[in-house]
Amino acid sequence: MRITSSVEIGGGPLALIAGPCVIESEEHVNMLATALSTLSKRLEAAFIFKASFDKANRSSVNSYRGPGIKEGLRILKSVRDRGIAVLTDIHEPAQAALAAESADILQIPAFLCRQTDILVEAGKTGRVVNIKKGQFVSPADIRLAAEKIASTGNDRILLTERGTSFGYNNLVVDMRGLAMMRGFGWPVVFDATHSVQLPGAAGTASGGQPEFIEPLASAAVAVGVDAVFIEVHEAPERALSDGANALRLDKLEGLMRKLQRISAAAQA
Repeated sequence: MRITSSVEIGGGPLALIAGPCVIESEEHVNMLATALSTLSKRLEAAFIFKASFDKANRSSVNSYRGPGIKEGLRILKSVRDRGIAVLTDIHEPAQAALAAESADILQIPAFLCRQTDILVEAGKTGRVVNIKKGQFVSPADIRLAAEKIASTGNDRILLTERGTSFGYNNLVVDMRGLAMMRGFGWPVVFDATHSVQLPGAAGTASGGQPEFIEPLASAAVAVGVDAVFIEVHEAPERALSDGANALRLDKLEGLMRKLQRISAAAQA
């Protein structure tokens, strides 16, 4: 699937979707976008920068949410204007058309993956739409969400696995689901960092087990996915959102080179 004139997901080498959980500042976004773009060129990997202008589903009302839609989309557009593909999530139907002016991919958050109005409005923009499979949705059932987007005439859809609820404050990844979702005909993405999240486990925030990013991502790539989604931060302990499950920036290159070798072997 072509994202921009120079970026494609599916049918070729493993692509990378990476960036911070939320926009912390314009300077921080530009630093990470530059570092990740430079790394992707060394890796010869298709790259999409991701960041949220608002995190509407934070555990606590006191948690940092981001700069908001107006300022956040301005910052993301400045990244896109540099020739870097951009992904951001939307939380309301009315945000779809606005976000489509600044982003190449509109992402539907996991908790909203069944909401018809937001799926339809995202589809109407004509942009690529990435659906995060909800922690409560089976691999078979996420097809119904994709069909809501396709009903608008937009078949530019990505499906992302990010773990399934396993009791309280825990997620597991059923690798069978990746194969099931690929059977629908749309590219499949593995979210390696939210899959190791421990939702709400830190009281007013989510916890995480980043030590399992590499083994889970390796398994997912071996099964067969078209892209990996990895939230990164140069200092996760200082991140304003989801630092507990983020990958430290300086570990990304080594992980991606390993995943590229696995992907090449799986496709041989």
